[in-house]
Amino acid sequence: MTEINDLFAEFDVPVLTAGVDEVGRGPLCGDVVTAAVILDPDQPILGLNDSKKLTEKRREALYSEIENKALSFCIARASVAEIDELNILQASLLAMHRAVAGLAIQPEYVLVDGNRVPNWPYKAEAVVKGDSRVPAIAAASILAKVTRDREMAEMDKIYPGYGMAGHKGYPTKVHLEALKSLGVTPIHRRSYAPVRAVLEAGQ
Repeated sequence: MTEINDLFAEFDVPVLTAGVDEVGRGPLCGDVVTAAVILDPDQPILGLNDSKKLTEKRREALYSEIENKALSFCIARASVAEIDELNILQASLLAMHRAVAGLAIQPEYVLVDGNRVPNWPYKAEAVVKGDSRVPAIAAASILAKVTRDREMAEMDKIYPGYGMAGHKGYPTKVHLEALKSLGVTPIHRRSYAPVRAVLEAGQ
């Protein structure tokens, strides 16, 4: 991963910079979760990377380290109802806005994973594959993924039979078959085609 000082030189941004990422656009159920993180340059965190490239054990360890060492962080979300009302892209951007607004220290600059920046008052830049290139975005991706994975494990207890602890809400064969046999739960996104198809078939 690019060293943080080299990255700031590349993007010409101040040190008090927040990284932002989201998790959960693809799943058929659950909230979309975002995080914003301002890292402390005096307390570097080794091993930050795209959360998808890390083991669950490593993500959990880094989650705790980020909590303890970051200058500021905030985890936010957009609900299933907001996803269905707004669409997943707009809901994700809304959740990102909430994450940055919730920081105890307001950043001078924001780097957002991907190719879209929310409509907000912050100076910001989108960074394609930022979760593999920008330490603060990688930290945000870890906080968001660990948070959402934990929530899906809890949902698995509330809605047994769907396998949510395993697939985390993504449209796996197991999940799709469970949807057809068990039906749609309150946490399923009704605007998503596989869920909508089950609802329509039951009418």
